[in-house]
Amino acid sequence: MSTLKSDVHFHDVNESYLIELDNTHDLGLDHDYDGHLDVTKTQAKEHFEQSQNEFEHGHRQDKNTAHADNETHTGFNLSDYPITAQLTQDLNNSLAYMGNEERLAYDVYLNLYNYHQNSDMEIKQLYNIATNSESQHISIVQSLVQRYDLNASDFTDVNETVVNDNNLSESNMPRGVYDIQAIQDLYDSLYALGQNSQEDALKVGCMVEVTDIDDLDKYITQAQDANATDIEAAFNTLRNGSYNHYWAFDKALKNIGVPNGCYYEGDELLTNKEGIYPQNENGQKGRK
Repeated sequence: MSTLKSDVHFHDVNESYLIELDNTHDLGLDHDYDGHLDVTKTQAKEHFEQSQNEFEHGHRQDKNTAHADNETHTGFNLSDYPITAQLTQDLNNSLAYMGNEERLAYDVYLNLYNYHQNSDMEIKQLYNIATNSESQHISIVQSLVQRYDLNASDFTDVNETVVNDNNLSESNMPRGVYDIQAIQDLYDSLYALGQNSQEDALKVGCMVEVTDIDDLDKYITQAQDANATDIEAAFNTLRNGSYNHYWAFDKALKNIGVPNGCYYEGDELLTNKEGIYPQNENGQKGRK
């Protein structure tokens, strides 16, 4: 097993205490994506022993095998769900839209991370959420588009799409360029805002996640109405991830002295408007 390549933070032991953890499967211990493991010494020991036992008995897939089976560290496995007999045009368009929107999240987080890192400011949440989660979300939408063999002619909201290309991973897709004008405009405005400061970059994270949640609320209803259980489950996985990311950005803002975190009265893109985004005891929804 490999040593985790981030700082290890325990609530009840010295910061320098290190423990070997698998750096693919144990990402879930960093609940707020800040590069620290949010566990006690006892919890880490138990998790490590469980992970070691599962690997030794062949109960855990490695990253490459999981990806090949359409399963990611989100726990979503497309093969668990039947193929929907007939997708509606609305669902086709929803897949195209979410493919672009998940790409926007990956792109704006990674581009802002790189921009601020060039000024010697590392905003770990941006990098960790982009590379550990948004990349998986893109793959989920990509697997749905490929499952139904959709291409640009099946969508009425895009002229072309890169999400259905089996040969493209998120790192090879054209970064910051989208097939839907509304998403292109949103990316341009968010990237410009996020360059201003660390605070604004983290606020951009809040904005992206609230936008994702609002859109997914609509698209999950579409999938339910069409009895498309695979798309419903996939979109629920994406929404759970967005809840988690929202609270990570909220905590990061509070940690730098922004008392309201992501909540700004009257700002539709920043506000968890009704205070209903779920959290767990660590201040996060289950890691997705």
